[in-house]
Amino acid sequence: MALDLTEYTNARKSALKEYSNYISQGRNGYLPFLDGILKNIDIVTEVDLGIVDIPLRKIRGTYTYLRSISFARNFMPLMDVDTEFAVKWQHVYDVQTSEGLNDPIKVYEYLNWFYVIEGNKRVSVLKYLNNYSYQGYVTRLVPKYDETNRDIRLYYEFMDFYKKTGINEIWFSKEGSFNELWEIIKDFCPTSRLVNYEDRFTYFQNAVYNVFRKIFYDLGGDRLPITTGDAFLDFLKIHGIRDSVSDDELKAIMRRFISEMEYHRAEQAVEVQKSPKLKQETGFIGKLTHRLRSEKLKVGFAHANDAASSSWVYSHELGRMHLEHVLNESVETVTATKLPENIEAAPALQKMIDGGCQIIFTTSPSLINATLKVAMENPDVNMLNCSAMHSFKHVNTYFGRIHEPRFLCGLVAGAMTRTGKLGYIAPFPMSDVISGINAFTLGARMIRPDARVYLEWMQTWDYKSATSGCTARIAEQGADIICHQNTLANRQFNREYGVYTIRQDENGEYVPDKYLAVPVWNWGIFYEKYIRSVLVGGTRLGHDTASAGRMLNYWWGMDSGLLDFFYARTHIPVETQKLVEFFKSGIISRSFRIFTGPIRDSEGKLMVDQDEILEHLQILMMDWLVEGVIGSIPESRGYNPLSDLSTGRIAGS
Repeated sequence: MALDLTEYTNARKSALKEYSNYISQGRNGYLPFLDGILKNIDIVTEVDLGIVDIPLRKIRGTYTYLRSISFARNFMPLMDVDTEFAVKWQHVYDVQTSEGLNDPIKVYEYLNWFYVIEGNKRVSVLKYLNNYSYQGYVTRLVPKYDETNRDIRLYYEFMDFYKKTGINEIWFSKEGSFNELWEIIKDFCPTSRLVNYEDRFTYFQNAVYNVFRKIFYDLGGDRLPITTGDAFLDFLKIHGIRDSVSDDELKAIMRRFISEMEYHRAEQAVEVQKSPKLKQETGFIGKLTHRLRSEKLKVGFAHANDAASSSWVYSHELGRMHLEHVLNESVETVTATKLPENIEAAPALQKMIDGGCQIIFTTSPSLINATLKVAMENPDVNMLNCSAMHSFKHVNTYFGRIHEPRFLCGLVAGAMTRTGKLGYIAPFPMSDVISGINAFTLGARMIRPDARVYLEWMQTWDYKSATSGCTARIAEQGADIICHQNTLANRQFNREYGVYTIRQDENGEYVPDKYLAVPVWNWGIFYEKYIRSVLVGGTRLGHDTASAGRMLNYWWGMDSGLLDFFYARTHIPVETQKLVEFFKSGIISRSFRIFTGPIRDSEGKLMVDQDEILEHLQILMMDWLVEGVIGSIPESRGYNPLSDLSTGRIAGS
């Protein structure tokens, strides 16, 4: 009886279609072969990994050229139906469908892709049947480490992760992601009592990642221009490890998560409000609206620190107290302090909502993951995060153009320095920090063109633990004036913050001497205007949207009153005071724009052309330092919001 080759014929049709598609694009339609890939690659060692469960989607090709021309790129067979190859392929198919294939294949693994040495037909059949994985003897080919090759750097990160976990299915496009995932799962303990602790990573791969991957694809996540691993890591940062929820519950959570990521790919998704345009109460109607409310509007404020130790929190607490004072008949506020700067802050935010809060302000960018998680789970609550960088579908952001008063600080420093050498102490390389450094330097060099600004990074929010060392290093360069980044409203801002001269005390340590100037946040201005708008219906509860359904974020400047600038008149000459007031008026009236070209970077490259004016997006995307800054922008340590692959896009202006 003749062998029925129906399945082989169908598989070959798929191969011919794939082959033709590649050829029509001017590309090779045959299966990739490892011999060709490794032609110019220096393999330093081979590692026997033993028998490994290999995801079939990770089997990319075969070992030799002669074998590769038997298959199209999708691993389907190309040989004619009347060949011995076709008969053997069909036989493998029949064995798999009747009793199942058992013999492991032999493969090489290179850069976390697998290339078949023995078992090409088995792989072809299994892929045709849409099987998920198959066991194989794996030999890893390790390339020589190459600092200039991003793929090899990433692969070395993967090998370290694999050694700890045995997980080979997850892949990232961004360096550092494997380390981030390890920190999340290293202490993972399965909820199932049937799983041994030693097998927890296998369980994690199968019960957590693979479940996520299936639902992600079912919901159309594969349309996004990121790897599934990239999306998975962002999901874990927001929602944590979900290994005990039903598929339906997980699907509902992921549907909102994917909509958040899709939002960031949309054109003109966000409108940025640069000056107050909120609806305010007027006369009798406004007062009547307030009285008609059956109960006070409950507003929550969530901080990563507390007012006793943080000037940043203190400035927001002043704003909260102002809000309660001016709207005491209509508003009640609650506060949560010292929240974890990660997803573990979410329960505290949820507790606020359960307690009746309809609006919550989270006052630190480090709380964005927790804010986003709770916002997606409570879409009827207004969630706002104080940050300049991100835009989200479920969270509004608010911040101020802090570079405006920092420019004025630079004017004062440039006018008062004797040496022409200034210092700048900054926390983390965030968008508002970099633009602030540049604005300060431009201000200083407007008065003193030869001024040099020596930059030191604390890489912490705790100024007390880091300022001393930074100050000493700056002083050793001959600087006589320092600008401290944490220029925020504080009960002792005249000592530790703002622009000040330095001196040596009796112990030989450099300490602040004469306070010169400081920017100040007036958060009460924003909170009052925003809540008044809510009370009269100008800003609805739920997502705060602008025209055309776009999300509305806030980026107010000195013209709104949100930011101000104070200076010590007793130490600053009258001529300098007049100059500062002139530029302050220009900033407020918008007749003077700080980032107007020509502007060169610290390497002398022209970054802003003559008469060109940088706008919102360009200012927040600054990843360069202006001419006159002595220093560089480091990689951030300790401040790690969401991956910029999915949720880090800056809002368009």
